[in-house]
Amino acid sequence: MEVFELLLLLSLVVCAVSVAVIRDLLASIIVFMSYSLIMCIIWILLQSPDLAITEAAVGAGVTSVLFFVTLKKIHAIRKEDRDE
Repeated sequence: MEVFELLLLLSLVVCAVSVAVIRDLLASIIVFMSYSLIMCIIWILLQSPDLAITEAAVGAGVTSVLFFVTLKKIHAIRKEDRDE
């Protein structure tokens, strides 16, 4: 079990660094969503199911949807600028 926890923590660090480094916004949102899901698993391992549910709902759910909507709005604005 200790190896699994270390693997989760290592992947959490990799996700955090890659969100800051990736230039593609869509890929960055997907990595951020995976970061939230890994945090959810870590909260479950720490026996905090209330925090795990909150992380899954807010981190991977609502925030990612808002990021996707914002990304779509940004591309819609840029498309209108090219048409003019």
